[in-house]
Amino acid sequence: MPTLMRQINVISRCGGRFRTEKLKEFGLCAPHHSYILNICNHPGISQEQLAEHICVDKSNVTRQLAYLENEGYVERKQSETDRRVTLVYPTEKAFRALPAVRETVRAWNEYLTRDLTESETALLLEMLEKLSVRARKYFEGREAEK
Repeated sequence: MPTLMRQINVISRCGGRFRTEKLKEFGLCAPHHSYILNICNHPGISQEQLAEHICVDKSNVTRQLAYLENEGYVERKQSETDRRVTLVYPTEKAFRALPAVRETVRAWNEYLTRDLTESETALLLEMLEKLSVRARKYFEGREAEK
């Protein structure tokens, strides 16, 4: 019997391949969509906040932001109030790519749910939201324990 995680991982990996294919012309790969969306929606977000928001390690954020900065999608600046904090800002190039990123996410979601009724889609999203909240709760406060 297939496990929940196996099904989620298959969907995630296929979605990653889809995003990489669709965003290739921008020089973006699968994980970059989360960064572009979050940074454009929250200019000046700290690297730490970004890591928490998209649920990835700080080292992954640093690595992906280095790529995006090198490609001209983001600028990183030291906070004026706390020198230990790095803030991330989108560039004009990021804002130009944003519609394509949003359309790619929309198209994948539409493709996946094409055979579901509206009520099935709503129920699926509600259940996934519950799982997402529960998953995040597992890691709440873990940084404080270290």
